Amino acid sequence: MACRLRVILARDRPLALILRRGPSAWYHLILWDTARDMFEHGAWFKGRIYEERCDLSPDGDLFLYFALQGSRWGTSYKGAWTAVSRPPWLHALALWPQGHTWGGGGRFLDRRRIGLFIGDLPAHPDHPAVGLEVAFESLAEPADELPDEEWSGRDHGRHLVFTRDGKLFRRRHGRDQELADFNGLRPDPQPAPAWATKPLPALKPRRGRRRARRTPHPR
Repeated sequence: MACRLRVILARDRPLALILRRGPSAWYHLILWDTARDMFEHGAWFKGRIYEERCDLSPDGDLFLYFALQGSRWGTSYKGAWTAVSRPPWLHALALWPQGHTWGGGGRFLDRRRIGLFIGDLPAHPDHPAVGLEVAFESLAEPADELPDEEWSGRDHGRHLVFTRDGKLFRRRHGRDQELADFNGLRPDPQPAPAWATKPLPALKPRRGRRRARRTPHPR
């Protein structure tokens, strides 16, 4: 059975993150350089990642995700949480335990400003939101460019890109080019490298900075 792919594109740099699901209990993260079509394999996660509630920062340096892992219901992570990591890894630089799957996740409003769909929940004491500015807002799902495909969007050259049956394609001049086939991979969890666990630097104080408020979704 083919794996399933969902892609999240960075806004300001030719980077994207591929979330690969398969076998059904596993997710795998792959960072895609869309200018050179090079791929960097990262974390494997046994659980559920809610792709539609995830986002990549405009510069592609950070990944915001919502995850569910049944083995952690009885822990301080409460089984379901929103977190920020360095792609293609899931090591939590900041994390908000939730304990249920109503809401959760969020999106980037700027390079280091995030809007969370979880309500005003406190961050985990071991994963404080250092280096981030946090707002709270409502969830809205983006529309695909090609509704009949598994996922579709436009790369940084404005070409249509889409996934089908575990493969990644780009459409140019009416012809579809296969960029990669991610079927056949097997779970191989590895610890995040040191660079992915380094804490974010604290934000510089800004005159007039106030606590972030709930903001409407622009879509």
